[in-house]
Amino acid sequence: MFTGIVAATGKITSVQPQGTGNDAGVRLTIDSGSLPMDDVAVGDSIAINGACMTVVEKTASGFKIDVSRESLNRTAGLDGLNEVNLEKAMTMADRLGGHMVSGHVDGLGTVKKFEPVAESHELVLEAPRELAKYFAYKGSVTVNGVSLTVNSVEDTATGCLFSINLIPHTVAVTTLKHLQPGSKVNLEVDLIARYVERMMNVK
Repeated sequence: MFTGIVAATGKITSVQPQGTGNDAGVRLTIDSGSLPMDDVAVGDSIAINGACMTVVEKTASGFKIDVSRESLNRTAGLDGLNEVNLEKAMTMADRLGGHMVSGHVDGLGTVKKFEPVAESHELVLEAPRELAKYFAYKGSVTVNGVSLTVNSVEDTATGCLFSINLIPHTVAVTTLKHLQPGSKVNLEVDLIARYVERMMNVK
């Protein structure tokens, strides 16, 4: 489990194919930047842009992970030499500064607008229609691993538009600063909303 509070930004420095077929995954080498790695062991979980991945090797400057083709097909930002948001799995002693995040990407969103508004930024995203029911005014959402609050929701014929206000600190310390209209982002809906849906639909 994670909190959606990004601990550091890192960079994918190498993308090594794990085979030659269309189903082959990749091994990523990640420079962990300022993320402390002294308490990380092989087998531990780290969220990369919101996707929970397993450390398979530690390096002098970070770590390596294996990403399956299924994960590559369902996420954004894990297939190139990109800057990424990093968060280690939480411990029972950690503060839950964001919200409960599983690290399982539910779908891809598309940036429709990302513009300064006074000292902050307004981020408007379009989510797939199948995820629309999970978004609510003042509810939680994870965008590329960042826990954020939904400010407005508008259902459309093809999906769901929702807006987020990003304070200067969030823009400065995460990779969200690089977003632009058309960018794809990893979305994880609120875990509690999923349980509510299940309880409401069980006969």
